[in-house]
Amino acid sequence: MLRVELVRRPERSVRMAILSPVLAVALTVATGFIVFWAIGIDPFRALYIYFVEPWTQAWSLQEIVVKAIPITMIAIGLSLCYLANTWNIGAEGQLVIGAIVGSSIPILFPEWQTPLTLPSMLILAIAGGMAYAAIPATLKIRFGTNEILTSLMLVYVANLLLDWLVRGPWRNPQGYNFPGSVDFSDAASLPILISGGRLHLGLIFTILVVLVAWFALRRTITGFEINVLGQAPRAAAFAGFSRNRMILITFLVSGGLAGLAGIQEVAGPIGKLDVVISPGYGFTAIIVAFLGRLNPIAIPVAGIVLALSYIGGESAQIMLGLSGKTARVFQGILLFYVLACDSFILYRLRFVRTPARQVAESAT
Repeated sequence: MLRVELVRRPERSVRMAILSPVLAVALTVATGFIVFWAIGIDPFRALYIYFVEPWTQAWSLQEIVVKAIPITMIAIGLSLCYLANTWNIGAEGQLVIGAIVGSSIPILFPEWQTPLTLPSMLILAIAGGMAYAAIPATLKIRFGTNEILTSLMLVYVANLLLDWLVRGPWRNPQGYNFPGSVDFSDAASLPILISGGRLHLGLIFTILVVLVAWFALRRTITGFEINVLGQAPRAAAFAGFSRNRMILITFLVSGGLAGLAGIQEVAGPIGKLDVVISPGYGFTAIIVAFLGRLNPIAIPVAGIVLALSYIGGESAQIMLGLSGKTARVFQGILLFYVLACDSFILYRLRFVRTPARQVAESAT
């Protein structure tokens, strides 16, 4: 009898750490080929529509970047949490709360049309996301509550609050009874970078966030604390680093960035506070963070890959008649392969042959 075992490597495999994301993407494409073939769709045409065609047109290139902006920004914040061995799973809810708080200005004070309108919205959105992220962080610090569960459950609270607002007190009175707020004015909208498209100022903000995160992790004491707490908690405790302080800091930063991503969506591509302002960017960003190896420089590349899954999924839905959930399927497959491939960074496979006689004896 042949048995397969996972044996821990004496040290991390550097080669596997580099190859893991590439291998995960390749396996995802191969799995997609099999799935399309199994359901009777030409896999070559389907994969071309899904992964290649979006790169061939100017408008779809812009749309890939537009979708990569919130995913990348959220993933940067989450990577700081995960590097510190702190697990924020509720970025989707923090995105929604940031969008709600930031949108309060154009909705409640529509007459305020000044150059300070948009900056005020951005600041309020960051504060809203930080405040919402502080809830699971505080519960973790004060009561030892599992932050994975609390942050995840708060996503549903945020979505229900959004639904109530846009169907109730914040619904546009001129909107023919459809849910959604009033359309944002020019003063409350992000400037467009390329005329005729939807690429907005959020791209510049995202680039700045990436650079600041890289600098903070490589050149600051706080970044050093984050890395030590994540990789060697006992050494961090011996050095006097406060784990509770780092839990709060990383949650606040990730929540603030998620809130900023939320207001950028409603003040950018959407143009108002709507029932749905995110197709799951907060959850997709988890995949992006790990696919980018929790590295601020690599995360934007992973963000582009996952943004492609949204655009390709929309094209496949139109041209192949597939379900709108196709993008989620590919993202789930990719996450599975990322986690599976990452296992081989620390472990290797060992095949052990057990004599049939020994197997029979153990069974009896």
